[in-house]
Amino acid sequence: MLLNVSYNNKEITRKIDAEVGKPFTLKERFKLGGIGSPKLIITETSVKIRNLLILDNNRDTCNVEMRPKGIIVRFRSLLETFALVIPYYKLTIYKGEASVYSIYRDNDFFKVESDTKAVQKFFKKLLDYKADNAPTSIEDL
Repeated sequence: MLLNVSYNNKEITRKIDAEVGKPFTLKERFKLGGIGSPKLIITETSVKIRNLLILDNNRDTCNVEMRPKGIIVRFRSLLETFALVIPYYKLTIYKGEASVYSIYRDNDFFKVESDTKAVQKFFKKLLDYKADNAPTSIEDL
């Protein structure tokens, strides 16, 4: 679900909270060691997102926020802020080339550089959290 989150809109906030849960409390944030990624440099995206990013000449960057039931990938274009909301059951992360992570939701995707230890540490934390909080699968029974 790709949304424009530039303005405080209760309906959009309600949609996001229904999809990926309410934000973590301050206590949970400390326990997890932070829930936000460092600034990620976008190398490639799906067509729908690329069409938004080419509207300005700034460097294409994004950041990822962890939520209890998913993640939110936020990026800016012109003076607007957009968010790709991805619940954990639709989230797929690939570690492709030497320093590129790919984040997929259905047909939408981001490919971001992971050239620093902080980025790699964040993705490890994200994957561990997803695995620990995933519902029990049929094979586990």
